[in-house]
Amino acid sequence: MITKMILSNGQYGEKMNFKELIKHSNQATIVFNSRIGVERESQRISQDGRLAQTDHPKSLGSRLYHPYVQTDFAESQMEMITPVCGSIDELFDWLAAIHKVVLQSLPDDELLWPLSMPPALPQLDGDIPLAKLDKFEDVLYRRYLSQVYGRKKQMVSGIHFNYELPDSLMQSVFNQQNEFSDFNLFKTNIYMKISRNYMHYRFMITYLFGASPYAFANYFSQSDQVPREPIRSIRNSRLGYVNKEDISVSFQSLDNYLSDLHKLVHEGKLIEEKEFYSAVRLRAGNQVSDLDDHGIDYLELRNIDVNPFDEYGVNKREIKFLELFMLFMLWTDETPDYNLEMREGNVFNETVAKENPNEQTKLFVQAMHLITDIRTMTNELNIDGATDVVDWAESLIKNPALTLASKMVDTSATDKLQFAIRTAQSNKVDTLSVPYQLNGFENMELSTQQLIFDAIQKGVTVSIIDKNDQLIGLEFNGNKRYVKNGNMTDLDSYVVPLIMKNKLATKKILSNAGFNVPAGVELMNLSDAKSYASQISSAIVVKPKSMNYRLGVSVFHHQPTKDEFLAAVSRALKAGDSVLVEELIEGTEFRFFVINHEVKAVLKRMPANVTGDGSHTIAELVQRKNASLMRGVVDRAPLTKINMGTLERKILASQNLSWSSILNVGQTVYLRENSNISTGGDSIDCTDEMADYYKQYALNAVETLGAVVCGIDLVIPDINDTQRATIIEANFNPAMHMHMYPYQGKSHRLTLDVLKMLFPTLKV
Repeated sequence: MITKMILSNGQYGEKMNFKELIKHSNQATIVFNSRIGVERESQRISQDGRLAQTDHPKSLGSRLYHPYVQTDFAESQMEMITPVCGSIDELFDWLAAIHKVVLQSLPDDELLWPLSMPPALPQLDGDIPLAKLDKFEDVLYRRYLSQVYGRKKQMVSGIHFNYELPDSLMQSVFNQQNEFSDFNLFKTNIYMKISRNYMHYRFMITYLFGASPYAFANYFSQSDQVPREPIRSIRNSRLGYVNKEDISVSFQSLDNYLSDLHKLVHEGKLIEEKEFYSAVRLRAGNQVSDLDDHGIDYLELRNIDVNPFDEYGVNKREIKFLELFMLFMLWTDETPDYNLEMREGNVFNETVAKENPNEQTKLFVQAMHLITDIRTMTNELNIDGATDVVDWAESLIKNPALTLASKMVDTSATDKLQFAIRTAQSNKVDTLSVPYQLNGFENMELSTQQLIFDAIQKGVTVSIIDKNDQLIGLEFNGNKRYVKNGNMTDLDSYVVPLIMKNKLATKKILSNAGFNVPAGVELMNLSDAKSYASQISSAIVVKPKSMNYRLGVSVFHHQPTKDEFLAAVSRALKAGDSVLVEELIEGTEFRFFVINHEVKAVLKRMPANVTGDGSHTIAELVQRKNASLMRGVVDRAPLTKINMGTLERKILASQNLSWSSILNVGQTVYLRENSNISTGGDSIDCTDEMADYYKQYALNAVETLGAVVCGIDLVIPDINDTQRATIIEANFNPAMHMHMYPYQGKSHRLTLDVLKMLFPTLKV
C-alpha cells in the first residue's frame, strides 16, 4: 500500500528544491492546462425566493448514476458537476452546458439561488426535506448529519474546485529528482506539500473569494455568536458548516492523514471518513480507501464561495488565479514547524472570514507578501497571461471595496432578498435566451448539440472526441458508443451510407424492390449535359449523383432553357463528380424520419416564402421573417434565414414581382423552387396526420436499404388518399433539429430516440 512507503514525519519534501525543479522542467508555462473540474452547489427556489418544495426534476434522470447532476444534503440542493477538463475554456463550456440543461429542466416557476448562504429557512429543522435518494445508506447518512450538525448548516452551498497538476509538469519534475523511484509515491508527496501550504495560506482564498457576508432568516442557531455587521465569509468561518472542534486530522503525511481519519471513525467521532470537512480534501477515487491503495491523484478545494455576480458561480479569471495559486503552493517553501503552520493557518482564515468586508484586512502585509511572491514566480517561469490575474488579486487586497463580499453588501444594501431573486431570474433568462442552443457547444451543428443536451440531462457520460468533426463518445452502464453528426452510429453498416450517398445506386436498389422512383439519366460532365440538353421536354430536377444534405440541387417546374439547364449542371458538378437529371414529380414533398425500424416523425417542407399583409414589401416581409430567433445559419438553428440573392430575385421576376412589391393580405409568394430548410424553407410537422399506409411505405423502403437511421423523402399527390407515392431521396445523416423545432406543428425529440436506440435500458 502506498502509505506504508511514506516517511512518518512527512518532511521528506524539504530535501528537494521545488523551485529549481519547476524552473528546469520547462513545463510550468502550461499551468493553465491543468486537469480541472468544478462542482457547483445551489438551492432550487421559487420565484419569491423560498426553498422549492418540489422533488428533484424527473427529467434529469436517476441520481443513482448521474455524472453531471446530483443532490447534496437536501432535496432542493442541486450539485452540478463538470467532467475533468484540460483547459479553462473547456471547463466553462461544460459549466455553460450543464447550467443550460439544469435550468431548462426546472419547472418554469423555479430558479437557482445564486448565493452561498441559503434563503430563509424553516424555523424547524425537520421541515427541511432531506434528499430523496434511492440508496437507503445515503439517506441514513444525511439523517446522521442532521442529528450531529443540524439541517440548517448543511444548506450552505459553495464551489468545489478539483485540481490536478499537468501530467507533463509532474513527469518532468519527477525525472529530475532521485529521491523517489515510485511515481505514485512522488505524486503523493507533491500533493501533501501543496495541501499543507494551502491549509496555511487559505486565508487568501477566503479574502478573494469570500461571498457570504450575511445570512437569511433562521440560519443561525441559539448557540451561534451572530455577527452584528456583515463579515467576509460566514461559510468559511466557524459559523459555517464545520466539524466539531475536537475533530483534527494531520496533513503531515498521507499515512498520518488516513490514520487520524480511521481513529476518529473507530472512536465514533465520525461516522465515516467522508464526514471530515476541510478546506482541501485529498482525492484518489470515490472512496477514502482509494488513497490507501495508490496515493493521491488530485486535490479538491472546498472553501470557495459562490460568486453571485457570475452566472456559473465562478469566472475564468478566478479559476486562472486558483491554478496559479496551486502552483505557488508547490513552489513556495514550508515553515519548519508543521503544527505552528496549521494553527496559524486556522487563525488567519478565521480572522479574514470574520472581518468587515469594507475594511482593509488585518492580514494586509501577509497578503501583499504572498502576491509579491506569486508575481515573482510567474515572472521567473515566464507564464503568459499571469500578470493580469495577479494584478486583479493585488487590486482587491489594496481596495477591499472590490471584493465580492463588499460588492454584495453594497449592491444588496436595500433588499438582500430582491438582489438574490433578481440575479437568479436574470441568470435563467440569459441562459435560456436561445432555447434550442446548448450553451458552451454553440459552434457544433444543432443536432449534435441537442444529442449532447439529452445525454447530459439523462445521465449519459459525454466525451467530445472532435468538436469540428461533430464526433462524440457516449457511455452508459458500461457500454460505449460513438456518434457523428448526431445520428451516424456503428449500428449502421459501413456500406449503407455509401449506398445512400450514391443517388443512382439508391434508385436502382429501390426500383428493383418495386418502389416508385423518378426516371432519369446520369451525366458525367458539362459536355454530356450540352449533348443531352435538346432531349429535355418537361420539368426536371438536377442534382449531384453523390451527395447528402441536398447541396447543388436545382428544381425546374417548367422546361428549362439550355442556359438554365447548363447553369444547374455546373452547380451540381461543384457538389459532386457526376450529375443526375430526373423527371420532376409533382405533389407535396414529405420527409419521413426513421429510427431503429420506426417512423418517428414526418415533416412537410415548404420552399422559402412570405405571406403578404397588404402594407409591407416583399423585402420587408423577408427581413421580418428572418428576424425570428428560430432562423439562423444552416445547421446551427432550426430554420435558415431566407437569402435575398440573385436566384430569389429571378424567381420573383418570373412571377412579375420584385423586392419592392407589396402583396395582398394572405397572398403567399415562393422565393425558391426547392423546399430545403437550408435555403430558408419552412418545416411543418404532419406526423399525426400522415396515413399509416405512407409511413409503412417509407419504412419498407428504409428496410430495403438496410438503414437504421434514415431520412427518406416522398412526393405524395394527396396524403388523404393512398395514391402513388414516389421516393426522391434517401439521406443517411438526416437533420433532426427541423423535426424538434418545426416552423409549425408538434415537436419530436428525435435525439432521445437516438439515445434509446444506443442504450435500450436508459430511461428517457
